[in-house]
Parts: sequence; structure tokens; C-alpha cells
Amino acid sequence: MSTPPDGLPVYRVLTGPDNATFCRRVSEALALGYELHEGPAATFNGENVIVAQALVWPSRS
Repeated sequence: MSTPPDGLPVYRVLTGPDNATFCRRVSEALALGYELHEGPAATFNGENVIVAQALVWPSRS
């Protein structure tokens, strides 16, 4: 597949609390064929650790 399914963008950034739900969202994107772009970013908002993970659709040239 040369483009992401369902009209999804080539570049995505997922964000949210560092919990199982966030991990599932990243895992689902990887299962679709996305690849991680660098490592995650993390911050603390006073209550929770918030993470962000960039994903890219691989170019098949």
C-alpha cells in the first residue's frame, strides 16, 4: 500500500496520558503500517505524564 488507509495523513502525532490506551493507539498505527519517527516526547502537567509519538507512513521507493 503506497498511501495510508482510510485517508489518514502520511505524518501523524499521537498525544495523550502515558497509559494503556495511548499505547494501544500507537500499536494500532504500527499494525496499519506506520513507522515510529524518532522517540517519544514526554512532559508532566502536574497530574499526569503526557506523551507524544510521531509516526510516518513509509515511502516505498
